[in-house]
Amino acid sequence: MLPTFSPWGTIAYFKLNREYIAKVLCENRKRPELHCDGKCYLAKKLKQQQEKQDKETSDQVHNTPVIQLFISQSYIYNFEPETVVFREPVRFFHQLLFYAAPVGKLLRPPRR
Repeated sequence: MLPTFSPWGTIAYFKLNREYIAKVLCENRKRPELHCDGKCYLAKKLKQQQEKQDKETSDQVHNTPVIQLFISQSYIYNFEPETVVFREPVRFFHQLLFYAAPVGKLLRPPRR
């Protein structure tokens, strides 16, 4: 059984089972002068794994729901003057406080 979780797993599987792959699964096992030693099998499995991963990625991209959000902040401007209605009459009090300082006596020239 070939691990399919990553290319590193496939390479580790190849390294651990190199003799078996070279003798049984290699496509060039009948031509030892090529010194393939199962590399063709490894290349084929890595290519299959890459194609499978590409297909899964493509399927995930195509099956991902798309949510389009458009957020707009709207402002409402009201240029009419606000009308204030009082239920009770409003009494305004204004108190004028006037203070007269003794400036006249202070600003005279001194007497001799």
